[in-house]
Amino acid sequence: MTRREIREHIFKELFLAAFYDADEYAEQCARYREDLEGAKDEEMTELAEKAAAVAAQIPRLDAAIDAVAEGWKTSRMGKVELTILRLALYEMEQDENVPLRVAINEAVELAKIYRCEDSPSFVHPILRKLARGMDE
Repeated sequence: MTRREIREHIFKELFLAAFYDADEYAEQCARYREDLEGAKDEEMTELAEKAAAVAAQIPRLDAAIDAVAEGWKTSRMGKVELTILRLALYEMEQDENVPLRVAINEAVELAKIYRCEDSPSFVHPILRKLARGMDE
């Protein structure tokens, strides 16, 4: 799998968190990974570990997003956009293998694929504000 494909699968697993409690979420993620064909063991490990790491930090990530999303709170955001923002922010802050610009660009690409026409223009400015806060 490419890095983009792994990120897309992580996004899909994280999206499940919006619909299940913690126990059910873990079970649904395991089922999701069972259905992946052709994935190498190390790719499955990366997918599972990163999705779990992001999911464990959802309250903190949401607070950071709330702090910069003018006129929006995470509780009112679409689940797709919110999941994309959470994953991108995690990558921006904690994945040293993903440069800030790459995390932002990949988030915008996910928004183009999985949501409506306005999603990229919603996601991008929030991530740019978060990135500016990291530069300081």
